[in-house]
Amino acid sequence: MSAPQTSTLTRRRLLGRLLGGVALAPLLPSAGLLLSAPAAAQDLRYFRIGTGTTAGTYFPIGGLIANAISNPPGSRPCDKGGSCGIPGLIVVAQASNGSVDNVEMLRAGTVEAGFAQADVAYWAYSGTGSFTGKRPFAELRSLGMLYAEAIQVVVRSDGFIDRMADLKGRSISLGEEGSGTLVEARLILDAYGLSESTITPLYLKPGMAADRLAKGELDGFFMVGGYPVAAVADVAARVPIRLVPLDGEPADRLLRTQRFYIEHEIPANAYPGSAPTPTLSLGAELLTRADRDPDLIYGIVRALWHENTRRVLAEGHPQGRNFDPARAVANVSVPLHPGAERFYREAGLLGNAANEPARAPTGGTGTDTTPVGGEKAANGKPPADTPPAEKPPAEKAPAEKAPAEKAPAEKTATGKAAGDKATR
Repeated sequence: MSAPQTSTLTRRRLLGRLLGGVALAPLLPSAGLLLSAPAAAQDLRYFRIGTGTTAGTYFPIGGLIANAISNPPGSRPCDKGGSCGIPGLIVVAQASNGSVDNVEMLRAGTVEAGFAQADVAYWAYSGTGSFTGKRPFAELRSLGMLYAEAIQVVVRSDGFIDRMADLKGRSISLGEEGSGTLVEARLILDAYGLSESTITPLYLKPGMAADRLAKGELDGFFMVGGYPVAAVADVAARVPIRLVPLDGEPADRLLRTQRFYIEHEIPANAYPGSAPTPTLSLGAELLTRADRDPDLIYGIVRALWHENTRRVLAEGHPQGRNFDPARAVANVSVPLHPGAERFYREAGLLGNAANEPARAPTGGTGTDTTPVGGEKAANGKPPADTPPAEKPPAEKAPAEKAPAEKAPAEKTATGKAAGDKATR
């Protein structure tokens, strides 16, 4: 059965939900707003975005997006610096365990959208990787790539851990069940010849891991997020920390085998006193289901990339400055939702609207081998700091859509072309 469409809420039901513990972005000037204009209140629609833990990056970013694209009755008009979202739409940033949890909530229809790491999204869509043995989530669709998030291995400066090999025998939090951090931590450990049996693993929320590290009760923890991550910043404000580098042959091998990884460097003083640290990163993607109303999704994506929203994001979080619609479609891991595709095409960022030549199907099979979202940006150049694309199982394209030309190898955060390491 398809997940229900965005529901229309009465004032009583809406207030009941808000008072029931769901995390709502601070988007309403006052509670009295909901109690006025009875006719308008009947038309309110509720749209939930699964984010992550409150100590990560997804939750604050999700709250900023919810704030910016919600448009309840009485909101300041868009042309006067207010919300440019769909009238009557209430968007809520809902805390969760992270990428895997969000995907499963989307599958169950308990949220309308959710954040996920690009590899997690693709594995769910295709029933591979960490989703092997589960039914492929073929209904999963993308609203676009938002920003790159770095894999961070956090230790105390006085803990005598300088490289990944030093984690052996140490107590390390890998992230909680349902998080994308746990998925990546297992991949990283394996690449460096470690495993959950060669360390003392814990599966903690980021905030709890940071607190234990600061108290000397934990040797380190993994975190995947756009820096600065609140949990890492918190522990760095309490004790000196070090970020363990992810480099060398194991990192090169991961770049060859994990096609959504790119080289990245966390800059000096990303956290108080931290040194420049080589690592790996991958894209943070906003996802929904194929059965969501195309007009609704179109309006949400249009509001997401409006200059008012981008200003709110840039002022609200350092990663908000990295939001760029020209990067949003170049390497999505699953097909775009039709509503999102309509926006990007009209904006000149996709397909024929970007003046791209059509590419004939290869192999005489009629199957387009272009990676999903493989189109170039409107300027003809691939966007920087965006994960390389991986091709999901073939999906029949709309009749009017010509296959896109595959984008040239894009540069990573360190300026090296992704193709220098491997064929993606």
